[in-house]
Amino acid sequence: MKRSSLVAALLSFAPGLAVHAGEVSITIPAETVTFKNAKGVENAQANCITCHSTDYIQYQPPMPRKFWEAEVKKMQQKYAAPITDDKIAAIVDYLVSAYGVPDAPKK
Repeated sequence: MKRSSLVAALLSFAPGLAVHAGEVSITIPAETVTFKNAKGVENAQANCITCHSTDYIQYQPPMPRKFWEAEVKKMQQKYAAPITDDKIAAIVDYLVSAYGVPDAPKK
């Protein structure tokens, strides 16, 4: 089949494939998971859930400070999360206290 014949054949089906534009309404389900109540929870509420649900944090296994610091910086630098530099430490402190591994005792 010649290219022009193929294009003509495809175009003959186009009217049946037309998509009608219209208003689309999307309802996001209510958040069912909340942050653990710990000092600094307001920092996570103000900064983390602007990009993702609390589930993403809640379902992480307990991790050390180094992990949480890397995650917060990754969210800011790689995913353009609107976290200012002065909020990073407070968010990390909260995540460590609420979802972290306790620091090992110093010897």
